[in-house]
Amino acid sequence: MKSLKDVMSTDIAVCRKEDTLYDAAVKMKERNVGVIPVCSENKELHGVITDRDLVLRGYAEKKSDSATVNEVMSGELHYEAPDTTVQEAANTMAQKQIRRLPVVENGKLTGIVSLGDLSLEEKSNEAAGSALGDISERPEFH
Repeated sequence: MKSLKDVMSTDIAVCRKEDTLYDAAVKMKERNVGVIPVCSENKELHGVITDRDLVLRGYAEKKSDSATVNEVMSGELHYEAPDTTVQEAANTMAQKQIRRLPVVENGKLTGIVSLGDLSLEEKSNEAAGSALGDISERPEFH
């Protein structure tokens, strides 16, 4: 089975913690993506900012365009190594309820993988479909 280094995207736009919400939104629009990794100058991964973060933690909380990415980014970070198998990544994504997974090697961001990337692999298509089903399930409230 292929590993993440075989299917991950490596041409990734990144933000820094001190970038503004406007900067992050423009990068998302330019790249047509819903997530931007937040890294230090040397590509050390600190978190991610998603379009959902912009809306729920940013604008819905009346933060301005000039608020920093650090104020709204997702702090809980999940990532995998480049040699992680596609199946293992799909399992992690399903367990953690995430659609995009940063790939980190020696503490530095090297890529990102999405459910779409996983579904392109014939053998992992079932795993990706199962992960998407698990991610899309709404938790029951009691």
